[in-house]
Amino acid sequence: MTLARTSDPIVAIATASGRGAVGIVRVSGARLAPLIEAVCGRALKPREATYLPFRDAGGEPVDHGLAIHFPSPNSFTGEDVLELQAHGGTVVLQLLLARCLEAAAEAEPVNGRQRLPGLRVAEPGEFSQRAFLNGKIDLAQAEAIADLIDASTEAAARSAGRSLSGAFSREIHTLRDALIHLRMLVEATLDFPEEEIDFLQKADAAGQLVRLQSQLAAVQQRAKQGALLREGIKVVIAGQPNAGKSSLLNALAGAELAIVSAVAGTTRDVVSQTIQIHGVPLHVADTAGLRESTDEVEQIGVARAWGQIESADAVLFLHDLTRADQPDYAAADAEILRGLQGKLPASVPVLDVWNKHDAAPAAATPAQGIALSAKTGLGIEALREQLLAMAGWQSVPEGVYLARARHVQALGRVETHLALAASHLAAQAQLLDLLAEELRLAQNALNEITGEFGADDLLGVIFSRFCIGK
Repeated sequence: MTLARTSDPIVAIATASGRGAVGIVRVSGARLAPLIEAVCGRALKPREATYLPFRDAGGEPVDHGLAIHFPSPNSFTGEDVLELQAHGGTVVLQLLLARCLEAAAEAEPVNGRQRLPGLRVAEPGEFSQRAFLNGKIDLAQAEAIADLIDASTEAAARSAGRSLSGAFSREIHTLRDALIHLRMLVEATLDFPEEEIDFLQKADAAGQLVRLQSQLAAVQQRAKQGALLREGIKVVIAGQPNAGKSSLLNALAGAELAIVSAVAGTTRDVVSQTIQIHGVPLHVADTAGLRESTDEVEQIGVARAWGQIESADAVLFLHDLTRADQPDYAAADAEILRGLQGKLPASVPVLDVWNKHDAAPAAATPAQGIALSAKTGLGIEALREQLLAMAGWQSVPEGVYLARARHVQALGRVETHLALAASHLAAQAQLLDLLAEELRLAQNALNEITGEFGADDLLGVIFSRFCIGK
């Protein structure tokens, strides 16, 4: 969708396709009165639900339901909005959609001009885009709408709701305001170097920067937890054939998802399942046993297993305790470990998991890693907690908000620019030009999150806070 088309009035079915008790057709644009009159047969009181027939071009009812008119700017999009709440049948809603388009085309012209020109079917997300462009929500809140709809866990849904209500945005605004104040001091010092007053020392710019970095660190921590709630991590179970990888997937998922057999090489393809641990989604993949094989199909399975491993956020390296003391088995495990070390970056954790603890002698229990039994469930809960730790999850207060990877990345750039700004401020020569540029870049990174505040706004703040024109 292009910004050039944002002046067009738009219409769409706002509820999921299929049968349901209620379905909604939503219209947003300017001057909806002719459309309302044509479809509803009367004017509507603002923000008051009215039960009436929705009429076709001949005046016959298409359906009976509730009509609500939200005049601009007091609507979700900031434009005039009409909502038609009808019975949730696919055909009924399509008829209402077509009727709105038809009524807009037939609306009575005023002063020779069409009152509702160019009504078209909305593109995906366009109502939320209108809300953002018209200042009803910021970019982070707009993204939270989609995150709330897509939330796969209760914790994610609650956190997305907090982001939608503006909790995350308020944190960003607090950082931004502190950063703007600091930029204002630096810009004033640059613009008026002949002044005797040292703005930076008098206002404790160094202390302000330290406090800003501390506030940023707290926001970063919550954002990382929020991003984890939204996106989870990809965990790949790897190991030799018949180590119990499929059994472990089934035990973690609590369901028989993968075929379990004593025949080595049963798993030929990747079997994936998303599980929840304390509300955090983990995308777990069971892979083919890693070994040399002359079987063409098994070779493909092994290649796909390594492909999954290379894209993993964490790897569970599964060992068979009943064979751990066999030289050939230990040598094969060592070969797999070398492959993991060669293919994975250092940031991807590899956890040793020793399976079949119920069948192995106590002396074989390893000193490191987690010993468990996928068959009996022994040690599974400890593995779940370890997976959360590997993901970076911490015990976070109830007020955590949902965030995206791009938000975390943007905050990381802010951290980098503030660190550079601190080094310039600490320099004996006080490299103010470089300091100002790093602060500007830090603010730009914050702007990416909420999508607001430009250079003209900064200029306005400077002129309003200082007597520049003395």
